[in-house]
Amino acid sequence: MTASSSVTARRLAAAALAAGALIGAAALPATAADGRSHRANVEISRVQYDSPGWDNGSNRSLNKEWVEITNNSRHRVNLDGWRLTEDRRGVTYTFRHFSLGGHESVRVHTGVGRDTARDLFQDRRNYVWDNRRDTATLRNDNRRTVDSVTWGERGHRDHDGRGHHRH
Repeated sequence: MTASSSVTARRLAAAALAAGALIGAAALPATAADGRSHRANVEISRVQYDSPGWDNGSNRSLNKEWVEITNNSRHRVNLDGWRLTEDRRGVTYTFRHFSLGGHESVRVHTGVGRDTARDLFQDRRNYVWDNRRDTATLRNDNRRTVDSVTWGERGHRDHDGRGHHRH
């Protein structure tokens, strides 16, 4: 084998190894390939901060104020110990014994009610979310911010134009 054919053989071997590594990485699921957990796919998808109608403080009106949490992954996520916080006054709801299925959503209502797979209740007697300006923050059981949505800031709009600013 000549020196030039030896160099060519090494280059071909290196190219084959690099190609194999790329194919192997592409075959991994996106969450494994980039190191992200499927927990990163949980988000605050909608906020009904101004309950429709007159804010009369009734339980019915309180329950028309809610935050929707969506799991965009295909994996069930255990939300036990996660927190949904109103940032201005620090009002916090802590998820207890609840997991959210893949591609599912749950609404966290302000008032009193019976928890189901699609609706959870904070059991509060007062409104949580300010109608003019506020921020809802979702933190995981390690207190890391998973998602945050702000409304009422001038000039900020998220992708759907509802006036929310996603952090």
